[in-house]
Amino acid sequence: MPHKILLMGASYGSLLASKLLFGGHSIHLVCLPAEADLINAEGFKVKLPVRGRAEPVLLESRKLPGKVTAGPAAGVNPADYDLIGLCMQEPQYRSEGVRQLLDAVGKSKKPCMSIMNMPPLPYIKRIPGLDYEPLKAAYTDASVWDSVDPKKITLNSPDPQAIRPPDGKANELLVTLPTNFKCARFEDDKDTALVRQLEKDVEAARFDAPEGKIELPVKLKVYDSIFVPLAKWSMLLAGNYRCITKDGMRTAKEAVHTNIEESRSVYNFVFDLCVKLGASPSDLVPFEKYAAAAESLSRPASAARALYNGAPNIERADKLVQLIAKQKGLSHPVIDAGVALVDELLAANRKKAA
Repeated sequence: MPHKILLMGASYGSLLASKLLFGGHSIHLVCLPAEADLINAEGFKVKLPVRGRAEPVLLESRKLPGKVTAGPAAGVNPADYDLIGLCMQEPQYRSEGVRQLLDAVGKSKKPCMSIMNMPPLPYIKRIPGLDYEPLKAAYTDASVWDSVDPKKITLNSPDPQAIRPPDGKANELLVTLPTNFKCARFEDDKDTALVRQLEKDVEAARFDAPEGKIELPVKLKVYDSIFVPLAKWSMLLAGNYRCITKDGMRTAKEAVHTNIEESRSVYNFVFDLCVKLGASPSDLVPFEKYAAAAESLSRPASAARALYNGAPNIERADKLVQLIAKQKGLSHPVIDAGVALVDELLAANRKKAA
């Protein structure tokens, strides 16, 4: 049965949308006016590399079975939708319009699936045994999550990597690492059944290529363990945030491979922390697999790019992990130094902007 899905954020959201459209669903993207105008006029395009093919596949939303529309946050009623996807970066949720929409989403009690690197605070509250109050310091504005019920939110690890092509338009996306979205179950079985249906739709999708119908990468996988999406934490701390250095930014590949033993140490520290929180080692990704994938990450992470472009706020998964580790009596010198450096650079950016 086709569903109505609201995705807040069109840049990364269009990758998830491109997969869901194969199931014939109706998707509405919340985005900036210029993006919305372009998407409403032309749809969106996603270039996706496929193993064994010299050229990437071009997914055009207008040629897929579902329907896509786009518009601003104002005037959207979450009650009209079966599922809400959170696809913006965490600092954006406190911006005017978006904040009010998120509040309405929470009050609607509709199931909410985050594909943010920074897990929303209500999802963290699904992890037992933590003192959630001190963790608010890692969020740009933790109060934006007040109306969202932990029982109605899940986390979908945004493992696939995608960028806006430097010479492309605002409705174009280029996938640079075609891995899977890994989604935890909801607390409610009915909500989980909905994402499991979407998982089947994505699995069944085939693309009409000149050589015939082909299977596409970037699946949606749904897991019973709430800890599976936390596998991303090790990757963020060993790779993404270590793109940020005192001397400027470096690529994710350089962050991981310049000092492989330091990277392994950070990665495994976060891996072990997740196990202490309740994850099974099989929920997580071993360092070797991540290090191999990082060989293809030839750009600095988005957090690093935003920071060096003068952003006054970025997602602080680094600080969140540090604060959670502290509650377990643990710390890592490289993580502590990295958090301090990001704090310092953000303070400088805010001073410049003031």
